[in-house]
Amino acid sequence: MALDQSFVGRTYPPTEPYEVGREKIREFAEAIGDANPAYTDQEAAKELGHPDVIAPPTFVFAITFKAAGQVIEDPQLGLDYSRVVHGDQKFSYTRPVRAGDRLSVTSTIEAIKSLAGNDILDIRGEVHDASGEHVVTAWTKLVSRAPEGV
Repeated sequence: MALDQSFVGRTYPPTEPYEVGREKIREFAEAIGDANPAYTDQEAAKELGHPDVIAPPTFVFAITFKAAGQVIEDPQLGLDYSRVVHGDQKFSYTRPVRAGDRLSVTSTIEAIKSLAGNDILDIRGEVHDASGEHVVTAWTKLVSRAPEGV
């Protein structure tokens, strides 16, 4: 069953703040194999003009995808998550994510499309720090595969 188009434009409440830690950044950088010293060495980050270590660009996915859970789990939307695959991801940064940031995400459904029986859901996550400054916008595309035989 196709997702309800009336959900386009629906915005969900901001998440509770997520505090970005140096160790989480280091672990993430190691996991993706990125040895950029700005991710692990405060002095290296400061030499580049940052007040503390910064996170790799894809680090914020963990925060924004968790926030998108509000959309995914909305019973009124009716998304069958067992049929969902991740279709695409994009980021647009105002500034890098830094250790010590307390980030909140507000998720909005930007588009719902049907293509060959599949539902395509575009979610925009606006990430702001504790002072309300915009940090990054993340776009997540989810594809809900059509049931067998459709």
